[in-house]
Amino acid sequence: MKVAVLGSGNGGCAVAFDWAKAGHEVYLYDFEQFSFNIDAINDKGGISSSGMLEGFQKLSYVGHDLEKTLKGAQLIFIVGPAYSTEPFGKAVKPYLEKGQTFIVCPSSCGGSIVFKNALGLSLDNEDYLIAETSTLPYAVRINGPASINIFLKLKDGVFLAALPSKHTSKVHELIKEVYPALIPAKNVLQTTLQNANPIIHPSVTLLNAALIERTKGDFYFYEDGVTTAVGRLMKEVDKERIAIGYRLGFNIIEDPVLGMKQGYMQEATYDKGYSEAMGFKGIGAQSTLDHRYLNEDVGYGLIFMAELGKEIGVGTPVMDSVIKLASIIMDRDYRGEKKRTMETLGLNKYNLSDLLEIL
Repeated sequence: MKVAVLGSGNGGCAVAFDWAKAGHEVYLYDFEQFSFNIDAINDKGGISSSGMLEGFQKLSYVGHDLEKTLKGAQLIFIVGPAYSTEPFGKAVKPYLEKGQTFIVCPSSCGGSIVFKNALGLSLDNEDYLIAETSTLPYAVRINGPASINIFLKLKDGVFLAALPSKHTSKVHELIKEVYPALIPAKNVLQTTLQNANPIIHPSVTLLNAALIERTKGDFYFYEDGVTTAVGRLMKEVDKERIAIGYRLGFNIIEDPVLGMKQGYMQEATYDKGYSEAMGFKGIGAQSTLDHRYLNEDVGYGLIFMAELGKEIGVGTPVMDSVIKLASIIMDRDYRGEKKRTMETLGLNKYNLSDLLEIL
């Protein structure tokens, strides 16, 4: 099967390596302004991986020709931060072929909706299968030119939903060979809410802001950054996420419990569960506060969750406080930017029952 991967960062390289390892014809694409990893892979002739997945894999194509990448591809992964989803969608639009399957991996809160909007498609369009995952199936870092270290390939707890959800089983059947940990979700709101990055990253970052600025991130994000007090904040934010899911009719798993299922954590607590987790061991803090742990996980993730809660009548005072504090210390109005809200996704025109039916 021809598999296209859009995005050459940590996650994109891991997806490309894994699918090539499984014997598929893999094409890796990125925009020309992100040429560093593309050039390195071409120079080396493929991708080397260490850790849980080891070896070297050649790819069929690595470059900036999107038409070549997409032509005849049966499965296309969109792998990147939240802000990349819409540009990828707009770039893909001229080269669509009916019947193709696209997976936004990870969703980063409503990713499949953003992608479908960028393609100019209605939410219920079925010409192409559009789906999303709740999280990246790997803990992975690029550790050199054309080289990755996969700390963990998740063994459980990765949720998948198509848009509309009646096609989830079809997408699941297509990719379960490489991702046996996938769990079919009720709809894309469940995959969105089951992403815990907005719960973890902003809380740890805010309560370690001075340390990040003073040391330029010279400490371990989880091992040093998560204490009892930090864990209490994460727990309260998580309670609100779980309450939103409950109002929508599905169970959102507490993040420490999910972390154990995935293989990251060995204890289901909000403090030692993270600080002593083998899956988070050795992960350094960011060198600056101007980082995706706030810009993405607050600006896209918490904003969307809080707006969704407001729309369905679930209060989110702790999320709102985190958003406000993050906006203050970054001197920017995350809520006013409206990077990802019910309005910008076009969901505010539906009442709750109609929205759940169309998803």
